[in-house]
Amino acid sequence: MEIPVIIAIGVAVFLGGAGGLMTPIGPWYHNLKKPSLQPPNWLFGPAWSIILGLAAWSAITAWYAADTRPEQARVICLFSTNAVCHFLWSPLFFRAQRPDWALVEVVFLWVSLVLLVTLLWPISPFASALVMPYLAWVSFAAWLNSAIVKLNRPFG
Repeated sequence: MEIPVIIAIGVAVFLGGAGGLMTPIGPWYHNLKKPSLQPPNWLFGPAWSIILGLAAWSAITAWYAADTRPEQARVICLFSTNAVCHFLWSPLFFRAQRPDWALVEVVFLWVSLVLLVTLLWPISPFASALVMPYLAWVSFAAWLNSAIVKLNRPFG
């Protein structure tokens, strides 16, 4: 297995594992008022596993489709930025118990995904398309986050 494949899979596994560890579903979370469209808790693990798997596939596809070093650097920058934004949301929402801060952060995560979809397209339309479920899920998650903030404020 080549290094870019190992890195992409490793980052996806790390983000999935870290997200799971940073997402304690305890009394604080259970006591939050949630919108009626809130999915069941069991759905989040499989959804994120699929989404992060598609993101890893996208990163690998984009890396190998990049014709130049600057394009490869763009791929690395885009996915690295997204990984940082992805990593930050759960600790803000669950560990800090600040859905309001997480709502601000999810904007950065969403923008990182729009940039991935947009800027990967010239390199590989397929890699760009692989990110679209991630963008759709984060768009929905942002709405859920917003609804939770509205139903439960103030925080802190």
